[in-house]
Amino acid sequence: MFWWWWIAPTAVAVIGVIILFAGLGSLFKGKLFGGFFGTVGGAALLGLALSAALLGQNVQTYQRLTYERPVATLSIRQLAPQYFEVVVAQPAAGDLPARTAVYPVNGDEWRMEAQVLKWKPWANVVGLDSQYRLDRLSGRYQNIEQERTGARSVHALSGGDDNGGVLEYVPWNLSVWDVARKYRRYIDAVDTLYGSAAYMPMANGATYEVWITQSGLIARPTNDAARAASAGGFIRVN
Repeated sequence: MFWWWWIAPTAVAVIGVIILFAGLGSLFKGKLFGGFFGTVGGAALLGLALSAALLGQNVQTYQRLTYERPVATLSIRQLAPQYFEVVVAQPAAGDLPARTAVYPVNGDEWRMEAQVLKWKPWANVVGLDSQYRLDRLSGRYQNIEQERTGARSVHALSGGDDNGGVLEYVPWNLSVWDVARKYRRYIDAVDTLYGSAAYMPMANGATYEVWITQSGLIARPTNDAARAASAGGFIRVN
């Protein structure tokens, strides 16, 4: 779709140039009627091609800057008060297959964290999307005092590969995250490297989806139990 917005206007522009020069040639040869309409028609096609190209660039810019994709699905089952079983399913990323793991989580809410490499807007427009490394899953209490003293649960989440937009270490212990962090002064396309997290209430039978956007993680409820627990909204913190 991205190339279509450039191929079509370019083709129209080429035709417009041919007609325009043909019209100008006719004018110089004294063929006023044909030369006039040829010149006007060619100029009109050029204007149409320019307008289409600008519209295409606008659409492409909006699509790339608002692009998002799912990175995990969470299914929750309550085992006891403030104690849940969370099934985390990660879709296939690059060469890595889809993965599913089960984690015990204490608290009232689950929290998923990731490391995010955010590109500058111009890099998004040309096709570079935010990359991420899922870092950890933990429990969170709504009561501050209980957060200080309650049972804790923190689990490491495995990542994927760079081809899938996931930051992960390669065999020689090098990653996009590490390279961008170390050499970011030389990589003009990198905007920032930061931690992002999304959290939602846990409830028996609730399911959620976690998405990566150009600016970080967001979480969305996907069934009635989750929507009832979260009042239909989402909570996000960077």
